[in-house]
Amino acid sequence: MPPEAPKEDQPTMFGTKRKAAEGADKPLKKPKGDFPAHKESKDEERYGIIDREFYPPEMTNARCAQYNNNEIQRPIELLDNALRETATEREHTDVHHAVVHWFKCDLRTKDNKALHLASEKAKAHGVPLICIYIVSPQDFKAHVTSAVRVDFILRTLEVLKQDLARLDIPLYVETVEIRKSIPSRIFELCEKWGASHLFANKEYEVDELRREARMVREGLRKGIALSVEPDTCVVAPGELKSGSGTQYSVYSPWFRAWMSYLHTHPHHLDLYPPPASNPPSTRNDHKELFDTPIPQAPANKSLTDEERKRFSSLWPPGEEEANERLAKFLQYRVEAYKDKRNFPAANATAVVSLHLAAGTLSARTAVASARSANSTKKLDGGNPGIAGWISEVAWRDFYKHVLTHWPFICMNKSYKPEYTNIEWRYDTEQFEAWCQGRTGFPFIDAGMRQLNHTGYMHNRARMAVASFLAKDLLIDWRMGERYFMEHLIDGDFASNNGGWGFSASSGVDPQPYFRIFNPTLQSERFDPDGEYIRKWVPELEDVKGKAIHDPFNRGGKVKGGYPKPMVVHKESRDRALQRYKEGLGRDTA
Repeated sequence: MPPEAPKEDQPTMFGTKRKAAEGADKPLKKPKGDFPAHKESKDEERYGIIDREFYPPEMTNARCAQYNNNEIQRPIELLDNALRETATEREHTDVHHAVVHWFKCDLRTKDNKALHLASEKAKAHGVPLICIYIVSPQDFKAHVTSAVRVDFILRTLEVLKQDLARLDIPLYVETVEIRKSIPSRIFELCEKWGASHLFANKEYEVDELRREARMVREGLRKGIALSVEPDTCVVAPGELKSGSGTQYSVYSPWFRAWMSYLHTHPHHLDLYPPPASNPPSTRNDHKELFDTPIPQAPANKSLTDEERKRFSSLWPPGEEEANERLAKFLQYRVEAYKDKRNFPAANATAVVSLHLAAGTLSARTAVASARSANSTKKLDGGNPGIAGWISEVAWRDFYKHVLTHWPFICMNKSYKPEYTNIEWRYDTEQFEAWCQGRTGFPFIDAGMRQLNHTGYMHNRARMAVASFLAKDLLIDWRMGERYFMEHLIDGDFASNNGGWGFSASSGVDPQPYFRIFNPTLQSERFDPDGEYIRKWVPELEDVKGKAIHDPFNRGGKVKGGYPKPMVVHKESRDRALQRYKEGLGRDTA
């Protein structure tokens, strides 16, 4: 990690520091009618939570209830129905001159289901496999993809292009400016290359599911069979049901079902081989595809020269780097994982989340590799560090299962829609201070500065800073959710949303709203010697002993204009409890 902490003028979601908008901290009006009527508010647009260029206003609670009551077809059902209803016609579509694989969040050659099936189809018919990736500036903007993640994706595409070229497989990367034009452009390319079969892996966000459902049917009208494979999760959404036949909304019973499913279906941890080599003639027949360079980052996701150099040093791209990082973790650090994973300074985690997000490492490979390193085939047995790490990787599957069943969380709604009525604060000056890591709470500031400088934050710090924003500051958690996505190299919507739902008590976690982290106690417990704090908050490097956790109240030696705590935690906690009770219609007497 770089030795220097970020400067105070780190960019934020607002671009530059500005004064709070007039009336920003005024409470929103209580909704009329019986709870849980949806409050009407323009704050989602005013404070950058929702981008109306691409999305409608926030969904009502009544429509969320329709999803919960199975009165509206879910996007995953639209795609699965399209695949099921067209299966026979797609299976009987003749193979023409090529087969195409469409890379999305699966930037690897090993253990890639759709890529493997595309290769098998091409090899069986003696035609070349062509791979494509579409760069979409509007998708990056609509999905709040961070510039550092876009940079990582593009650098990974360079590596992937070389890896595929060694197999005489071309990777064609093109920028499509208008996101709605992506399907038609992909079909145009297929027709240009004489490809009648297109393969891709499923993504579980709402936009992608709906887009691919339309493409499955539209493709057949053009003579192109699109196969969309479940590959992102170890166990695909829809495979696990509770005893009552419903989707799990609590992690612990879901995880037990997940493990049981894999124990009784062990083939789900079998890895797919890389694609076979193309016919040698592919080099001549598609020379222009091999020669096409990887495009530069779109203007809306560009980095400075210094940032590109920094992130390139911190985060080498490609699947070989991902597998090497995982192997070293399992060999050298996993023993200490169970006891030290919550300590940011301990270097006890795998730090492969960026590779899982980009798809340079599959979740299946991660779990299978951990199981192979263990002394048992039981996913919850043997080495406690390995079993604990597998359970943490499983959270990624869980949150995608939640996303597919409750798709309104992809539409700026909480899993618990009644939390819409909590009167959040929109104090932009306090939000900016949180973004910059200048709250006066050292552990919180260390986490935010790590994020701003590296594009990554330790998970324990993520929970602490999110709780601080949502509970101590009572600022709309969706502003923090968006800021994370704008800055994280491992930004994954489902996992990020799930984490923020946990911290704001608005998600699937069963713990109630009165779970409020004390930022000083979090610091004392998980950074007892202040090592993490001193690394990222150099103004406190001379503070001795326990004063590092609360320097102003414990007589610590502070330098460089480090701010005093912006709130008193006890007062903030009381305020949060009151505001939550009012929003949820609880008795406040």
